[in-house]
Amino acid sequence: MGIFEPFRALGYVTDGTPFSIQRRGLETYVTVSVGKSWQIYDCAKITLLFVGPQLERKIRALASYRDNTYVASGQSVVVFNRTRQVSTWNGHTGKVKLLLAFGKHILSVGTEGRLLVWSVLGEDPTVPAEPVAEIQLRESFTPTCIVHPETYLNKVLIGSEEGCLQLWNISTEKMIYEFKGWGSPIRSCVSSPALDVVAVGCADGKIHLHNLRYDETVVTFTHTTRGPVTALSFRTDGQPFLAAGGSSGVISIWDLQKRKLQAVIKDAHDGPVTSLHFFANEPVLLSGSIDNSLKMWIFDSSDGEARLLRFRNGHSAPPTSIRYYGNSQNLLSAGLDRSFRFFSTIQDQQSRELSQGNITKRAKKLKSKEEELKLPPVVGFAAAEIRERDWANVVTCHLDHNFAYSWRLQNFVIGEHVLKPSPNNATPVKSCAISACGNFAVLGTEGGYIERFNLQSGQSRGTYGDPSLEGSPAHSGAVTGLACDATNTLMLSVGHEGNIKVWDFKGKKLKSKIAIGSSPLKIAHHSGNGLFAVAAVDKSIRLYDVVAERLVRVFSGHSDRITDICFSEDGKLLISSSMDETVRVWDVVAAKPLDAMHVDAAVTALSLSPNMDMLATSHVNRNGIYLWSNKLIYSGSDFELHVSGNSVVHTPMPTLASHEKVAAVNGITTNSAVVPYQEGNGEVHRNEVVQATTQILPTLITLSMLPKTQWQNLVDLDVIRVRNKPTEPPKKPEKAPFFLPTLPSLSADPVFIPGNKAEGATDIRSKSMTHFLKRQRDGEYISQFTYVLHTCADSKEYSPFLALLKSLSPSALDAEFRMLQIIDDDDDDEEEEQDEIEPSKELVDIGLLLDFFAHEIKANREFEFLQALILLFLKVHGEIIIKKDVLREKVRNLYSLQSHAWRRLDSTFQRLRCTVAFLSNAQL
Repeated sequence: MGIFEPFRALGYVTDGTPFSIQRRGLETYVTVSVGKSWQIYDCAKITLLFVGPQLERKIRALASYRDNTYVASGQSVVVFNRTRQVSTWNGHTGKVKLLLAFGKHILSVGTEGRLLVWSVLGEDPTVPAEPVAEIQLRESFTPTCIVHPETYLNKVLIGSEEGCLQLWNISTEKMIYEFKGWGSPIRSCVSSPALDVVAVGCADGKIHLHNLRYDETVVTFTHTTRGPVTALSFRTDGQPFLAAGGSSGVISIWDLQKRKLQAVIKDAHDGPVTSLHFFANEPVLLSGSIDNSLKMWIFDSSDGEARLLRFRNGHSAPPTSIRYYGNSQNLLSAGLDRSFRFFSTIQDQQSRELSQGNITKRAKKLKSKEEELKLPPVVGFAAAEIRERDWANVVTCHLDHNFAYSWRLQNFVIGEHVLKPSPNNATPVKSCAISACGNFAVLGTEGGYIERFNLQSGQSRGTYGDPSLEGSPAHSGAVTGLACDATNTLMLSVGHEGNIKVWDFKGKKLKSKIAIGSSPLKIAHHSGNGLFAVAAVDKSIRLYDVVAERLVRVFSGHSDRITDICFSEDGKLLISSSMDETVRVWDVVAAKPLDAMHVDAAVTALSLSPNMDMLATSHVNRNGIYLWSNKLIYSGSDFELHVSGNSVVHTPMPTLASHEKVAAVNGITTNSAVVPYQEGNGEVHRNEVVQATTQILPTLITLSMLPKTQWQNLVDLDVIRVRNKPTEPPKKPEKAPFFLPTLPSLSADPVFIPGNKAEGATDIRSKSMTHFLKRQRDGEYISQFTYVLHTCADSKEYSPFLALLKSLSPSALDAEFRMLQIIDDDDDDEEEEQDEIEPSKELVDIGLLLDFFAHEIKANREFEFLQALILLFLKVHGEIIIKKDVLREKVRNLYSLQSHAWRRLDSTFQRLRCTVAFLSNAQL
């Protein structure tokens, strides 16, 4: 068990698997694959609705039918109802590569050449399904695509790698006809709005419109770029257009009436277009690609050109640098795809790519690709939140680029200033840093020069030079790292030659130099304690006190090149990653390793959030950012349970959905319990509620850690009722409907009055409810609340009852307390006489509740929640407690326990105030 536990993955939108479209009413939904998981987006604004669980194998095909999602994973078809797995269909001996929702059937095609027909209708979805039909294709026929031609009853058309097509009747399991094809492998196929016509995309870049009825090719188009036609879609709003996507990322729009090319969307995607879909009766096209993006295009111009309407994308290549920005909810990342991105860990809709200017227009003018006009990949960046509203507050340096660029993160655009070092120092910028005040940026070049710039004006403010070196550069090798302290007093730099140099930030003079003894790779600086960490090529991490100019710690343990290091916000922990696929946590104070975590892919960059609750990592060959929760934050005092020292613990990678085993409420983990209760008929029911929080020590008063509204509303229920009272009484309808007379009942099922007693219905309704409830409880009904209370009172173990109380809402608790009221004034004298012989059941229940309160107050558990419960209980039953001697004695016992608990709290607070006053006076 390690310190960090997998939480969730960010930045994944879609992979190369074709998406599945489903229209339900007026809404359209798209289901996409993301590796071993899947997601459902609402197409109105491309907002994420559902995230499926992680599967064992990669997803190869998707299909949707109503609330069910069908996923081809390995040799199985896994069925999900929303996000809950309900069934697994096993019938293929090869991998399932194609799925098709066909009416009330799902068709699956495997690599072994079998087509299985499954029925989507089943009363019990958990029962293993059997295929209703099976079709064996010949060995020389390798299926590549499947489509249902419109109006062709029970028939599907299957394309093959050999270039031919087969038309099958799935009802009779017979092949109707085989089309010879065009001598090229078929990559895509789609049915057209015209009867008997389908469009077929081939590997040679040609698109054939073929009439199935007469086996004749209507027209043939040649795709604008080389490569296979991977996706096709017909426009259905009355315009005769066909969209075709290719392996180069270009989308071509063909006019079927004029039989010519209408428009071309260049650089629609950075990779092959895998899916296209025109929305029904709309001039809107949805496209998906392996570049991790979904894009929506609208054709609303007079010349037929398309413009980008909305999109959702992530990194199309693995990110190489990530850092938390501001609070613990935002991340900045840069990757090999030449993009600089902003991620929100809370709302995926807020994640976006920072704009590099109007690249699209420039690409059209220069007739080049947008990818060629983007800045080179980012090799390092620095950000400061303090000046975000004033001017550019982010600086990036790029691969083999002699300039650094500023960014305005408030507007998510590139800044107006380009930071250009002196022409005499014309070497690529390798590192950068921003001062604590946010006014200055410091750049380090490959030639060893360091130059300072003003971020507001973009002007140079001098260079840092070492007079002992020829030409006065700062270092004799490339500057691999820069950092500024919290007071703008010192500037720290690290050179490839293996020296740490401390500079006067304002005077730009060299103050001291520290030899590392090995070439540095990564640095980390903690401005609070002044420690400076350097990861070197000898696979060790050295910590320096730059003020005292001495080495204070050395950490060794990695067996391969260290890729990144970072400090925790309090400076007590140092986290490092390496190409040996491990992440190690070091205790800076104790100078020892705390934890070592082995992951499935090597970490290239990491960052710990300012709240220290989440660790973000990027990995080799992974396009997403992975979040890990810190158990030391969420698990309280169980420190020793989570540290592993030098022993390496393998930890699975986070999935798209939050980790199912992590459930924290206000920082305290909770478990679910099943509380049984029994009705009058003997049937046992089980409700899932929340258990009590774990008590650290029996002598300590423990809070419930419930949300404040759950216990505070118990105290303010009277105020809430007055506030929620309607200003006007309900108006009687002009023509009231006829209702059958019914008896009042606690259950949801109505109890009708027999016809011979309907005349006295008014008298029955006007009687007190107390007698009716007594009759129900004596013979027919007992509530869960009462049953659990009696069961726990017999065993003297009140945890299940306390868990039940915590699971109820304030209004439900108030209703349960009031159900125990003794409100029948007519029988008071009779009840007083019978109390000595046999107390009423309400009186027994009230006494048991008082015993419960006394037991829990004595146990020092759930303190604030119990105080609110006692206040509500006394409001409801205060009068009856005063009248009954048995209850008065129990209340006296509860009062003494309450007084003792509050005296303990008062004395603790008094000692705390005295301690704080003593410490403050001692400092003065």
